[in-house]
Formats: sequence, C-alpha cells, structure tokens
Amino acid sequence: MTATSNEREKDLEKLFKIIHNVKYAMLTTVNEDGTLHSRPMVNKQADSFHGELWFFTQRSAHKVTEVKKGSEEVNISYADPENQSYVSISGRADLVDDNTKKRDLWSESLKAWFPKGLDDPDLTLLRITIGEAEYWDSSSTVMQKLYGLAKATILGDHTALAGENKKLILN
Repeated sequence: MTATSNEREKDLEKLFKIIHNVKYAMLTTVNEDGTLHSRPMVNKQADSFHGELWFFTQRSAHKVTEVKKGSEEVNISYADPENQSYVSISGRADLVDDNTKKRDLWSESLKAWFPKGLDDPDLTLLRITIGEAEYWDSSSTVMQKLYGLAKATILGDHTALAGENKKLILN
C-alpha cells in the first residue's frame, strides 16, 4: 500500500469509529423545487466500512422520488454530543435491492419503522457513496479534557479544546 492509501484507510477508520454507534443521522436531499429537505434516518452500518453508508427505506418514500429524479447528491450528518463528535458527509445516493445485504444489516429494532420486515416488497436499501466528509471530534479522556480546560484558562490557548477537525476527499 502507498502512503496515500494508508492515510485514506486511517481516515475512513476514524470516520467509521465516530459514526458507527450514532443511533440516528439526518439525511438531506434536494426537493423538486431545489430546496433542501432533511429527515432522520436510523443508522445501520455494516461492521466494516469501505466509503459507503447504508440505510433502510421504503421504495415509496419521498426521499426515493428525490433521488430518482436526478437529485442523487445528498448530505448526511451525524451528531454525538455526549462524545463531542460531529460529521457531515456529502455523496451520491442510489437504491440497492440486495437481499443478502438487507439480511446483513437487518435488526429486529427496525420493525418499528418497517413492520413487515424483510418480506416487505416496498423495503429497499439506500446506499450513499461518500464523496467528501468532514468531522469534528473532541472526544477524549477526562484527563485530556481537564488539561485542555486548564490550558485554555491559564494560558488562553483554546486549541486543546477544539479537538480534531479534518476534511476528507474520497472521490
């Protein structure tokens, strides 16, 4: 592997680590009139990450209409305030009807939104292929946070409070 591909893999691992356990994400699509439309989505990622995000949806959902009408550019955002981690991802969305992938990602908790389960003919997957991502990660140990607060208070240096911010270009 080259240094560039090593760096890309580390970036993807960091991104996956931040978003993997976030329960909900906000998906933004473009309406027919050009306005933005956001809605919550249940975050159901695979156990490994290769630059794609996966979400269950219904084929009859409005977001699917928006994606099919040539507005496949989307944004998905994640917030984990408890760990002070935030992510914004832009990419291209498409529908995937892969029964094996559906089974791999399915959990019984999804029945709240999809009561017919995997047998629902309206159930499909929305795949988002990441183009760009940016994250802000201030998660750290208690000692690191205390050090950052002390440094900001005593020295006026707020850089330790900011955490890590990185923009990734994946396409």
